[in-house]
Amino acid sequence: MTRTGMLALAMLASAWPGVAMARTLQVRADCEDTRRCFRTIGDALAIANADRGADAITLRVAPGDYREKLTISRDRVRLVGGGAARTRLHFDAVAQTAKRYHRDGWGTPGSATLTINAKHVSVAGIRIENDYDYPANDRLPNGDPAKIGNPQAVALLLDVASDAVSIARSELIGYQDTLFANGRRVHITDSLIAGNVDFIFGNGSMLIERSEIRTRRRFAPVPETPFESFVAAPSTLLDQPIGIIVYRSRLTREAGVPAASVALARPWHPTTRFPDGRYANPRAVGQISFIDRFMDAHIAPQHWATMNGTARDGTMTDVFRPQDARFYETGSHGPGARRVDMGMPSDGLGAIRPIRRSFFHRW
Repeated sequence: MTRTGMLALAMLASAWPGVAMARTLQVRADCEDTRRCFRTIGDALAIANADRGADAITLRVAPGDYREKLTISRDRVRLVGGGAARTRLHFDAVAQTAKRYHRDGWGTPGSATLTINAKHVSVAGIRIENDYDYPANDRLPNGDPAKIGNPQAVALLLDVASDAVSIARSELIGYQDTLFANGRRVHITDSLIAGNVDFIFGNGSMLIERSEIRTRRRFAPVPETPFESFVAAPSTLLDQPIGIIVYRSRLTREAGVPAASVALARPWHPTTRFPDGRYANPRAVGQISFIDRFMDAHIAPQHWATMNGTARDGTMTDVFRPQDARFYETGSHGPGARRVDMGMPSDGLGAIRPIRRSFFHRW
């Protein structure tokens, strides 16, 4: 830990008898005594990230509105809000201009409001939102010089070093690319995930349970496709048996989302640099399973969609089919449960059961 961090913890310990053992930092937007609390989550997180102790550190965040862009880089951190309806963490970075925030200069992960790049991290009772004005950009006509071409705006990024992450009783809110699972395991329970285009995506192993997945509306017509939006875009590597599991959850829509306009998932093959060139990763054979869930009428009967990727000549002309991915569904009900047979397996429970159990052992 830095000298500044040690002094800060020492100051807190003197203000709160026993705080060194409790390892709890209080955050209040209206904090008046900075010896006893922090006015921003970032100030408290700077102390936690710098700490090298073995004990968990809890950041207890009072109800309030916190406009901050944060990264959790220390293992065993708990971020506990005062309820998703009352504690809001938000920022408005967008991929087009967010490259400076990412170590490799990548705009989409750089746009994240909250990045978790550590193990054994839990988040509860907080609304995490990317409030970039996607609707305003979507309304602009193609060819308008003010319209940006990369409107991805991530609310939560689970970065490459993340593992054993728990998200509970929280809300993840955005439009395109709300939740980016780019690490290892994450378990999301009793929460809301809202967005429109590929808003749950990545190559991590993720179990979403007892949650609501809400599709938000588009604000411009989408030509040359039967779909207006896509719920998920897994890019699971072929040697990884499980990608995204949506279990006993509800797929809903906000007002204005048309019936039969949204696909459950499409296979994302990220553009990757190889010794012989830069093209869509052929080993990113996405895996997703929808099990025992309610689907509202916005889900299209086709259920799955194709997705274009970068060909070896640099054009976006490679077409990846859902039939060639690892997509499964079983036990669906509701008006969106009817489906067109695309020759895809419908029951993935046999493959899922042993892997699902791995999410419940103690991390």
